[in-house]
Amino acid sequence: MHKILTKWIEPYVLLETLKKHHNLVKVYTFDGFSKNDVKKEFLKNLNNRTGLYMKNVNNFYMFEGTADIDKIFEFTAEDYEITDDINKPFEMVDMGKAEASFVYSS
Repeated sequence: MHKILTKWIEPYVLLETLKKHHNLVKVYTFDGFSKNDVKKEFLKNLNNRTGLYMKNVNNFYMFEGTADIDKIFEFTAEDYEITDDINKPFEMVDMGKAEASFVYSS
């Protein structure tokens, strides 16, 4: 299950708040040419961790453990969409229909 954040939030606030609750394991930086390969590596290494992908930021962030974003950010069910489709979180952010996505390992 992945959560696609549709509520606006400042990217810096999102990232720094998450860092206060979970250790940042790794940042995967990409460009237009390397994005797909970096995304594959990111997903492969996600094991029992939380991934974060934000609009207008060419990074995938990996955090220790499973982040409970509802508790951390006080989000409600109206603030995000839930999906089991691993591609949808990335597509929604890339299309500008979401601010960020939280990707969880299965």
